[in-house]
Amino acid sequence: MHTKHYWSVCFTVLCATSFTLKAQEKKDLTFRQIFKGEATGLYQPLPVIRGWADDTHYIEMRPENGSARAWKVDVKTGSATPYSTPPEGASVETRNNNIFYTAADGMETQLTADSAEEKNPTLSPDGKYVAFTRNNDLYSIEIATHKEIRYTTDGSDVAYNGWASWVYYEEILGRSSRYRAFWWSPDSRRLAYMHFNDSKVPVFPIYSEKGQHGYLENTRYPKAGDTNPAVRVGMVSVEGGNTVWADFNENDDQYFGPPFFTPEGHLWIQWKPRKQDHLKIYEIDPQTGAKKEIYDEKQSTWIDWYFTLPFLENGKGFLLQSDKSGWSHLYWYNMDGSLNKQLTSGKWSVKQFDYVDNKQQLVYFTARKEASTRTDYYQVSLKTGVITRLTFGEYMHTISASPGGSYFITTYSNLSTPARMTLLNNKGKVIRELGNSKGNQFDQYNLAGTTLQYYKTRDGLELPMTITMPLHMQPGKKYPVLISIYGGPGAGTVYDTWKQPLTSQWWAEEGVIQVAIDNRSSGQLGKMGMNYIYRQLGRYEIEDYMDAATWLRSQPWADPSKICITGGSFGGYMTCMALTYGADVFTHGIANYAVTDWHLYDSHYTERYMNTPAENPEGYKTTSVLNYADKYKGLIRIIHGTMDDNVHMQNSIQLVDKLENLGKHFEFMVYPGERHGWRTSIKSRHSDNEIYRFIYRYLLEKPFPQEFE
Repeated sequence: MHTKHYWSVCFTVLCATSFTLKAQEKKDLTFRQIFKGEATGLYQPLPVIRGWADDTHYIEMRPENGSARAWKVDVKTGSATPYSTPPEGASVETRNNNIFYTAADGMETQLTADSAEEKNPTLSPDGKYVAFTRNNDLYSIEIATHKEIRYTTDGSDVAYNGWASWVYYEEILGRSSRYRAFWWSPDSRRLAYMHFNDSKVPVFPIYSEKGQHGYLENTRYPKAGDTNPAVRVGMVSVEGGNTVWADFNENDDQYFGPPFFTPEGHLWIQWKPRKQDHLKIYEIDPQTGAKKEIYDEKQSTWIDWYFTLPFLENGKGFLLQSDKSGWSHLYWYNMDGSLNKQLTSGKWSVKQFDYVDNKQQLVYFTARKEASTRTDYYQVSLKTGVITRLTFGEYMHTISASPGGSYFITTYSNLSTPARMTLLNNKGKVIRELGNSKGNQFDQYNLAGTTLQYYKTRDGLELPMTITMPLHMQPGKKYPVLISIYGGPGAGTVYDTWKQPLTSQWWAEEGVIQVAIDNRSSGQLGKMGMNYIYRQLGRYEIEDYMDAATWLRSQPWADPSKICITGGSFGGYMTCMALTYGADVFTHGIANYAVTDWHLYDSHYTERYMNTPAENPEGYKTTSVLNYADKYKGLIRIIHGTMDDNVHMQNSIQLVDKLENLGKHFEFMVYPGERHGWRTSIKSRHSDNEIYRFIYRYLLEKPFPQEFE
């Protein structure tokens, strides 16, 4: 199989030299088309689908008088009628620190008028209350009467009620939570919330250069091995009164995950010890806080939190997506936590649940089953266990399913096919083609193709990478290689899908070989592949990249003196490792906001894979860029924002200090005031142009085009 992939790459090279006349009949994209938005005719827009109005009508946004209007489209006939937000469209928002409520009829009411900022206003399911936090205390307000109810009184700069401590926001509840750590019960009678005590969490100072004297932004940020926040989980009646705390000792070294409410309104809490290799789900008694164990899972490495827990109707149980077998699969549990049956199995991964059809006893999900580089849509029968593929062809499918599961829309593509959109029913029958992004001028241009290639690791694993060859290749000439990676656990980038930004065509025209690589922990090999990295985060990953780059170096079209790698965050860490640990393979690197030593990153993420520094001192030493700085050669550019509150600039500064003390030559680019990644278009444009300069100067050895200036 992999020999075929190799020859497909070689064939790309031969095509570039053997069919010159055909290429000359076509035209190259221009600078203005690629970077200034000048029309190309390469693509046409796909329909803009904004979900579903009901089970038989999807919502499409269509341009009208310079804006967009929503239309409700019938799945069977394709007929469209104007669509308005349904009556239950009441909403709340914060403006000028206060809460405003907009009723379904559009009438707006200001609910609060306090000088302090109110955060995360959230409507109760019955639409009668709005919960929010103010000065780290939890409140609600009754919409009809404007009566304000205060649930907590101990909020401070180190005690937070319903407002997440930083490490919970970043690593457990997620950035989409916007720090919200409270949840309404389905019947609106209670609020569950987390209480955080950060008093023992170390403070990390982030310096801003603004003004005459600058200032410090102090964050309670636990690094690997540090004291974590003490956390309690409680429930309080919507009318107020005492909080009923779940029966846990807040001083234990532990974590709590996102909670769930059962259809009956029972609160289920996820719990893990600090080591993160043991997960339990408890049901909490709302009157006493007593806990009853529902589910217990142990793994030899780590367990990830569950973010969806679909419940079946009539108390028939719940569904769980677990990777405890080494691959992510679906399990059906009874409400008491006993296993009913495993619904999927095999050496492939379920990606996510989509929908449960209780009437037909079917579960819909996406999975990487046909190939690890693609996702398809499936249904599995709760009765028989039969799995049916609903999508078609060798494509990457992205799904939008109707609320009743009767229909779905797929946007699909592969490396050689621009995205198309199709409507199907839940039997997998095509109802109607909705769109094709391929434009009427597509075949008029010379476009570099991207191929899927597999490489072998030193211990025999097979992993994918994609290669985009230069246009107009010359026989016998060797070309620089630019490798773009991320590399973090479960975060692969190599998929059989159309993703050819116009900038990649520019570099193909300029003569750069563009490569993306996945390592063993990327998800291509499931949890089984990720387990390799336990207690040595970064070692196997960089060695996989070295093996892939060694293969690239051996190809007749690659210049082994110009093997450049670039990435951000974990990808920045990999880049730093590549120019130190892997310096005999990689020659150039651009490292954006990189971790350089796992001692310097947050507790929950780092210890999930590494345990604490006290438990795994050798692992922390083995995976630190700083310990390989003496091996550095070639050229690295280190880039960081001064106010990065996720991966602190401390990481880059410590590497810079080490390289300077060793007398090494390198480049360092600082972005004042920027966080993790660039938040302003001015800085983004500057960063892009400086990276382009790097490529021209060191990889292409050509003058920087004046058009970029």
